[in-house]
Amino acid sequence: MRIGEAAAAAGMTTKTLRFYEDSGLLPTQRAANGYRHYTQDSVARLEFIRRGRAAGLALTQIREILSLRDAGQAPCAHVQDLLSGQLAALDRQIEELTALRASVAQLHATVSAGSSSNCEPQRVCSYI
Repeated sequence: MRIGEAAAAAGMTTKTLRFYEDSGLLPTQRAANGYRHYTQDSVARLEFIRRGRAAGLALTQIREILSLRDAGQAPCAHVQDLLSGQLAALDRQIEELTALRASVAQLHATVSAGSSSNCEPQRVCSYI
């Protein structure tokens, strides 16, 4: 199939597909006329890349997984390690955002209870 067909089948744009090709994530074959030729395996690989990105994996991590698979190894243990790291990072982000939200909510409550007439002219804002 041609690039437009492969991109549509994988649910992405041709620009994204070319980017993945240029990044070495998607090997391509050229037909005798010079057009790129994609197979169902190409589409499956693109779908895997899309799912990996949706899971928050970096392209370098996806490249590692694909390299293992291309070398004939099952990458499942490596994927488990990557996803464990991703979960830990997400948990840290959630904690940080929860703390930030509490801080902003407290500042908002203070500002809401105050009056702009209480602002000190020598300061940018006395609430922050």
